[in-house]
Amino acid sequence: MKRQRVYVDTSVVGGYFDIEFEEWSKALMNDFRAGRYQAVVSNVIGKEIAAAPDFVRELYAEMLSWPAEIVSVDEEALSLVAQYKAHGVLSNKFLEDMLHIALATIADVDVLVSWNFKHIVRIDKIRLFNAVNLEQGYKPLTIYSPREVISYDQE
Repeated sequence: MKRQRVYVDTSVVGGYFDIEFEEWSKALMNDFRAGRYQAVVSNVIGKEIAAAPDFVRELYAEMLSWPAEIVSVDEEALSLVAQYKAHGVLSNKFLEDMLHIALATIADVDVLVSWNFKHIVRIDKIRLFNAVNLEQGYKPLTIYSPREVISYDQE
């Protein structure tokens, strides 16, 4: 059976160490470790966690060793981000959030997971991102928090 490809944004890596999100972030990481899902990350995460505490950077390094699939910002991603901005989905202030969405869309992952309820895991934003994705010839992107994605087989 094909493993589900799950794009992880920076909030999930940090959420591993946050009392509010740790239960589900840790369960998702355990799913990756057990091979239940294929982790997909981007070079955007590396940039975002460069100034994070050592333990956050160490978790990301561990993710890369599983191995995680890495996607990188390119002209196609920047073009899609430009369309998100042109349609008013988010402002340029939230470039990294739009890059996560664009990269996950272009990589055709099964789901993007995030704890960012302000700009990503929000029904109105998901609809706007997907309207642009469809207009640009991409499939809609499924977006959930880790809580909806973990296998629950660990209990």
